[in-house]
Amino acid sequence: MSDLTKFFVEEFQNLAPLIFYLTVGTIIFIETGVMLGFFLPGDSLLFAAGIVASTHGDIDAFTLSVVVFMAAFLGDQVGFVFGRVIGRPYLERNKSARVQKMIVKSEIYYDKYGFWAVVGSRFIPWVRTFVPPIAGATRMNYYKFLLANSLGALIWGVGITMSGFYAASLPWVKTSAVTIGWIFISLWLLSLIVNFVRHRQALRGK
Repeated sequence: MSDLTKFFVEEFQNLAPLIFYLTVGTIIFIETGVMLGFFLPGDSLLFAAGIVASTHGDIDAFTLSVVVFMAAFLGDQVGFVFGRVIGRPYLERNKSARVQKMIVKSEIYYDKYGFWAVVGSRFIPWVRTFVPPIAGATRMNYYKFLLANSLGALIWGVGITMSGFYAASLPWVKTSAVTIGWIFISLWLLSLIVNFVRHRQALRGK
């Protein structure tokens, strides 16, 4: 267990259940929905919250999971809307050829790989804060984003929380959670490499 996780466990153990749920939910929402919250340690927080739920008789693991899921889901939704409503008009006002070219490339990227980018970014600190606004600014298909956001919130948010919950009695659970995270990241990166190679080959064919 990291020092940061131990810190959260010690701080959370003395909180009343309602304050505990509100604290965890608020921090996760800020990290995922407010760009200034990119520095918050969501992974350690979630794992610590799960540990506390397993040792604190008044904290319900299911309620905690619902709170975490909703906070992570709504956070990304807010980020997406921010990018769509504020980010996109701001970029369009910039008539620079470089900016316009960047917009087109980003739109193509999120159209092809946006789903796994949203899911995979959940497991990468800092990145998970900025991907939803960029997805919104590039006008990624809303329903595709909605599904990816839901899956990411479930696998990352609930997954890491429940890993902490079971880690005390099943130490291998933590390793499995980390492995799952790296699998998603690896698949995302692999898809980027494969499609980059295909793109280069297509250019050579022309």
